[in-house]
Amino acid sequence: MQIYNTQTRRKEEFVPIEEGKVSIYACGPTVYNYFHIGNARPFIVFDTLRRYLEHKGYEVKFVQNFTDIDDKMIRRANEEGITVKELGDRYIKEYYKDADALGIERATVNPKATEHISEIIDLIRKLEEKGLAYACPNGDVYYNTRGFAGYGKLSGQNLDDLENGARIDVDPNKRDPMDFAVWKAQKPGEPAWESPWGMGRPGWHIECSAMSMKYLGETIDIHCGGKDLVFPHHENEIAQSEGATGKPFVHYWMHNGFINVDNQKMSKSLGNFFTVRDIAKEFDLEAVRMFMLSAHYRSPINFSRDMIEQAKASLDRLYNARDHYLFLMEKAPEEGTLDEELMAQVKATREGFDAAMDDDMNTADAIGKIFELVRAANTMLSENSPKAAFKAVLDTLHELCSVLGILNRKTGASEDDGVQALLDARAKARAEKNWAESDRLRDEITALGYVLKDTKQGQQVTKAL
Repeated sequence: MQIYNTQTRRKEEFVPIEEGKVSIYACGPTVYNYFHIGNARPFIVFDTLRRYLEHKGYEVKFVQNFTDIDDKMIRRANEEGITVKELGDRYIKEYYKDADALGIERATVNPKATEHISEIIDLIRKLEEKGLAYACPNGDVYYNTRGFAGYGKLSGQNLDDLENGARIDVDPNKRDPMDFAVWKAQKPGEPAWESPWGMGRPGWHIECSAMSMKYLGETIDIHCGGKDLVFPHHENEIAQSEGATGKPFVHYWMHNGFINVDNQKMSKSLGNFFTVRDIAKEFDLEAVRMFMLSAHYRSPINFSRDMIEQAKASLDRLYNARDHYLFLMEKAPEEGTLDEELMAQVKATREGFDAAMDDDMNTADAIGKIFELVRAANTMLSENSPKAAFKAVLDTLHELCSVLGILNRKTGASEDDGVQALLDARAKARAEKNWAESDRLRDEITALGYVLKDTKQGQQVTKAL
């Protein structure tokens, strides 16, 4: 498998640190609100990465943090008259609701910054001992960027270039404008923890270094997140982690491209800022996942209602094909000769899918391979095909779509006794040529949200999408 490594700016053969196992750290949300569609892209993309590595047989340990203390959270909690913890706990629950609806599997560990204060303090003290962090008279602690020779290697710039192009927090306590806070002294009304430097709280960047090392070790296989995190967040993580341990922090850095909305940068001021919860009011979130995977993860992607509608139409085609094959398989003969051309297409689909995913996780091409199988199966499968032929196609469809996290819903009526009773009654009415009753029952089934087709093999019912 080839992975594009942000740090080296080229595709590299993926070789895990430990054979058969993969460690991944993914930057998670700051839990002060529902997450937006820009956040959704890395969550979906790197969930798919994890699924594919597991598909290849790796044992994956996937860590995604919750930032549950920062300036935004403090402001929001104060506005609502609640504690920061109450705010964080609320939006962690809401995160899981939206993540579940997007088909995002639970991480192996979802650590919270506030539950790892001791690890964060230990890491800062280690940096102090090495001259890479310094305390200020007011209780703030800063990282000494000039003391770390490799600073800038992820973003590909040196410190002077970064300083010229960065928005820098002015603080007279800093030794250098590019130094960043690893510990912040308590201000009035803020939550705080005891530390060697007085009451305070961790800076944003330090939490990920501390939690990554606790759960995955000092060197990990893959660290991922949005392109916007390359600088300063991930650059600072490298400086903190490698400065403390003297070892490489990450072997492969993966970053997804930006999302525009209707060809404009997403912004609250432009009125084009949407949370996933907003989108769920209008669209099934499985269609949003399909949309996100329809482009290469490193490419910019344009979010619009038309694009989501197109993704939904593609997803509908897959569901309709799957349900049609399931329906025909129930009536298919047990024995029969397998179509060699169809079986060759099944094999080619599996190989093509893996080749696309092995090429820096090219989900767009992988989806294309699935549709090639559907087109072939639509032509080659018939009511005379043996059950084994349908099973070969369906097993492939389910397995590959599962890697992408799609095609998970059950759309038939077999588990709905009420609908099945209506279908049985309608079959009886048709046998008795009671067409008025048949039509009435059809309308009742349709009103319950099902699509009904009369075929040579009988009534075919699927859940409307």
